[in-house]
Amino acid sequence: MKPFISVENLCMDFNGTRVLKNINLEIEEGETVGIIGRSGAGKTVLIHLIRGIDQPPTSGRIIYHISICDTCGRIELGSAANSPCKRCSGGTLKLKDVDLWGEDDSVRRHLMQRTAIMFQRTFALYGNDRVIENVLRALEDTGYPSGKAVSRAADLLDEVRLSHRMMHIARDLSGGEKQRVVLARQLAKEPFLLFADEPTATLDPKMARVVHEMLKSAASSSSMGMIITSHFAQAIEDVSDRAILIADGEITAIGAPRDVIATFMKDHHDEEVFAIPKLGKTLIRCENLKKRYISVDRGVIRAVDGVDFEIAEKEIFGIIGTSGAGKTTLSRIISGILEPTSGKLEIQIGDDWVDMTKPGFQFRGRAKMYIGLLHQEYDLFPHRTVLDNLTDSIGLEFPKELAIRKAMITLKMAGFTEEKGRGILNRFPNTLSEGERHRVALAQVMIREPRIIILDEPTGTMDPITKIDVKHSILHSREEMDETFVIVSHDMEFVTEICDRCALMRGGKIVSIGPTQEIMDLLTAEERDIMSRAIKGE
Repeated sequence: MKPFISVENLCMDFNGTRVLKNINLEIEEGETVGIIGRSGAGKTVLIHLIRGIDQPPTSGRIIYHISICDTCGRIELGSAANSPCKRCSGGTLKLKDVDLWGEDDSVRRHLMQRTAIMFQRTFALYGNDRVIENVLRALEDTGYPSGKAVSRAADLLDEVRLSHRMMHIARDLSGGEKQRVVLARQLAKEPFLLFADEPTATLDPKMARVVHEMLKSAASSSSMGMIITSHFAQAIEDVSDRAILIADGEITAIGAPRDVIATFMKDHHDEEVFAIPKLGKTLIRCENLKKRYISVDRGVIRAVDGVDFEIAEKEIFGIIGTSGAGKTTLSRIISGILEPTSGKLEIQIGDDWVDMTKPGFQFRGRAKMYIGLLHQEYDLFPHRTVLDNLTDSIGLEFPKELAIRKAMITLKMAGFTEEKGRGILNRFPNTLSEGERHRVALAQVMIREPRIIILDEPTGTMDPITKIDVKHSILHSREEMDETFVIVSHDMEFVTEICDRCALMRGGKIVSIGPTQEIMDLLTAEERDIMSRAIKGE
């Protein structure tokens, strides 16, 4: 019996740079293959090519060994060959080898209809529709009988353990819940292959574990195969039958998940030592700060509920807590994006204390010029190069030579090596990995030379080794540029290693502020579970 998919000598170039190099791989029917590697290794490019997305490979072939109905054209797995077609009942399934990028577009489209994909950082939902309506739309797209659709939609929500949210508006769900709705929509297509590209990179560890369980359950309960990419070792170990390690566009290891993960993690170490800085005077002070919203479904939401804190110059201050604790709302108030409902928030600019609760150039507008924010849902200008994204696209106009110099300094501060930084300057964002785009977005914030930098979940799309690079970039920025950082995160390992102090939030309130390790001692059992899984890389 032939394998399900054969990848032969696959190569991919972007602007003269080879990002995939002679990839050879076989995938069996119903197999779950995990692809692990650092940000920028080529994981996303590979699965996009295997599914038939974007543009064809520079060279090489991807062969699907399938069966096709000789009457209606229905595509099934190769193992179903010579059996009657279940769709038309009159045809017979015949074996066929399909060269995915060598066939015409219509053949590739038909094959893609039998696969499904979960993109990283993209929930792809109808935000104003209810959860069950989102699943019903997916069933309608597949031509599922309308009389049976509601029952099938309810079954799918049961499968992803979301029946208790079926009447909620999709936009009001948590990140983990949204990802499970996405999974239900993809399962509605009854695919024989599901691609999951970093499906839990931006979720907190508890929600990531739930989604991992859903993916594993979905694959084991059917003949569906799955290809999952991740730079989190636990995700690969939890879900995969077999793992592949990609480094610099090449397969460097393949085999049992535990063995491949061990190879990947052997370079996961951090030996650089930084001096303990002398913090400056108080830079940010806050008293009884509140932010409330009115929701039709939930009434008054106290997103930030009377918080008090101070942050000193050159301090790295963490804000931690589980999803929904109010971390992101508080960070956006500090950055000047949101106006608080009540309370006091002041930032010192020069010799003046600026009132952030008041709009206008003399108040919030004045301080915002010196605050940089990298939030979870960042974006880059897709049709501009990395160099343009760091300069004239954001209003910074430098002579060409100075622009390159400034961009390179900032990219190195954001965790790129000299060689890698120069290699991406003239590339477009869609040719970068998610982790690389995240670091370019960080550089886009830092190149403006802000006094205060707010990072909302800065490590969500980063592999463990890149996290070390970014940690070093933050500490170097503090040493060399006297930067002050506010870091919002559920990654307890990262917060413990980098923050001088942190605030623990629960239900919109700050329950305690102090040295990071002391705050760890105040965590509940559930929060400790989340922390331990973050340290494992889930």
